[in-house]
Amino acid sequence: MSTTPTPTTAPAFSRNNPFRSHLQENRRLNQQGSSKDTRHIVIQLGSSGPTYQCGDSLGVVPRNPESLIREFTEKLGLHDDAVLHETLATSAVLNRVGKKFVKAVAEKATGSAKDNLQAICADEKKLDEYVFDRDVVDVLHDAPGVHLEPSEIPGLLNKIAPRLYSIASSPDHRNGEVHLTVALVEYTSHGRKKQGLASGYLAALAGEVSIPVYVQPTRHFHLPAPDRDIIMVGPGTGIAPFRAFLQHRARHGHTGRNWLFFGDQHAKTDFLYGDEFTASQKAGQLHKLSTAFSRDQADKIYVQHRMEEEGAELWSWLQNGAYFYVCGDAKRMAKDVHAALLQIAARHGGKTPEQAEEWVSVTFAKTEKRYLKDVY
Repeated sequence: MSTTPTPTTAPAFSRNNPFRSHLQENRRLNQQGSSKDTRHIVIQLGSSGPTYQCGDSLGVVPRNPESLIREFTEKLGLHDDAVLHETLATSAVLNRVGKKFVKAVAEKATGSAKDNLQAICADEKKLDEYVFDRDVVDVLHDAPGVHLEPSEIPGLLNKIAPRLYSIASSPDHRNGEVHLTVALVEYTSHGRKKQGLASGYLAALAGEVSIPVYVQPTRHFHLPAPDRDIIMVGPGTGIAPFRAFLQHRARHGHTGRNWLFFGDQHAKTDFLYGDEFTASQKAGQLHKLSTAFSRDQADKIYVQHRMEEEGAELWSWLQNGAYFYVCGDAKRMAKDVHAALLQIAARHGGKTPEQAEEWVSVTFAKTEKRYLKDVY
């Protein structure tokens, strides 16, 4: 007796089942002389990879750099352990140390190193300060000669988590590609140069390396109806989703107007995608561009200052139904932009501070859902 096999659906790509994509392009966006290193990364998804929409994020599963793995394993005398090497490369955070690892090293240290580390571990405040800007190699430097068994090391380290990046391209821009705007995090602490795990991984990509990725769909950061105006505030790498928005609206002939606020340090070196936005303006697709380059004059000027300067027109757009989007730093920029909105509602909308707060935070954001954030 024959039976018909039950059809199966291929599993969706996810954090636990990423798609193996490939690098297509990795170029620096900042011009020579900039203090920043921001990369335009193009990743090939092909016809079999995950699909996405404007406003979605791409989850990237990073890998530790070979140089840091080698430093770590050589300190432990384990540089010939290939299995440990691969486990560390793909699974364990090495560039930021956790308390569990420090405590384990303190237990196995000897002499004054043991006394010093155990004193730190006994004081929660001191331990917080100790782990704040150290990596695993820094800790081993403070406890020379410590031995750890290869089998116990992964359990003492934090697990690598995917990093989400706002997608900087419309899915219709170039089929089978996804674009990212990535700021390389670089700093020096305890006498050693260091990089962010994910940004360092992406900035170093070259050749035909396999990149594990998946799409994280947005719940709310969508484009409005084609005839609606949009105002986009995206300084620095916060520009990413708005590049996608503009590509998509131009490609599909949306009739709503587009106003972009962009800010960075210097116009000459840090105007990310400046040529694209200038061309978009000339083509009539970007109706208004307001820039704030903070270091090009004595007083620092940021996007919120440009908003307040153009508050009357901005308020008019909002009153005519425009959607307002913010992407980027949550700790300072998004709060400053929110404060500027309150000022504009009070000054140009004739509202009291209480009425302005009610309108911005409740009516505009929650009832009408026209105030949308992608902040981190």
